[in-house]
Amino acid sequence: MSGSNSSMRGFTLVEMSLVLVVIGLILGAVSIGRDMQRSAEYVKIKQKFVDQWVSAYNNHYSRTGVVLGDDQTAPRYMVNGAEYQKDAESGDIISGEDMSGEDGPGPICNGDAQISDINSAPVTDTLFQEMLRHGIQLPPGRAEGFEDRYVYLDTNGNPQELRVCFQWNAPGQDVPSGNVMVISGLTPDLARTLDQMIDGQADACEGVFRQEGLTGCATDRTPSKEWQGANTFAYGEAPTNDDDLGARQDEDQIMTVVAHYKMNQ
Repeated sequence: MSGSNSSMRGFTLVEMSLVLVVIGLILGAVSIGRDMQRSAEYVKIKQKFVDQWVSAYNNHYSRTGVVLGDDQTAPRYMVNGAEYQKDAESGDIISGEDMSGEDGPGPICNGDAQISDINSAPVTDTLFQEMLRHGIQLPPGRAEGFEDRYVYLDTNGNPQELRVCFQWNAPGQDVPSGNVMVISGLTPDLARTLDQMIDGQADACEGVFRQEGLTGCATDRTPSKEWQGANTFAYGEAPTNDDDLGARQDEDQIMTVVAHYKMNQ
């Protein structure tokens, strides 16, 4: 009888406590592991995609003496500068042959990129052709034929797609002036991480990496303006004020923002 009672003895409180502690440690390790994996993915995005496109842009300048899409015979040192002309009679700046009074040429992308053009000029779809005809190797990107794109997972596990274009920004804008790389499809946490790695501080209005769509950056000199938006906003949703936390569900695709990365040339 005494042997039978001993074999039916249950767990003690100490043993149950140890089991709960072990479970908690495992769950914590999984959570930390996910954050570390995401951080490693963000570093990979910068090194394998963003930096590779910066290198391709610089290689184009080194080989041709002009920036992407500029005219080698009459350079303007503007991205897509070959589309930027002056009317022979009035002297007004025109973009192409039928745009008058604009701030500059439109972006140069691959295909019909759905990006906002702050110069209100047509998008030129010859990015790949401009690179390849000068012998510039395209970055790997998503796949062959989609080198201007990169797919990654947001914090909800939903796919997001980055896409790059290049353009010239006129002075006095709320984004960097001069030649920039426009990166669309950034989740807010990815944008902040890239800004931290590039500028050393996640500031949406300062440095060479800034957010498109903010207002007051050109006149408001207050430092450390935060990136607008957060992972609590669903795709297509936009914050209405600084206290707005969004209304996404856990399974929703996260909102994205657009950044302008100023080039050296």
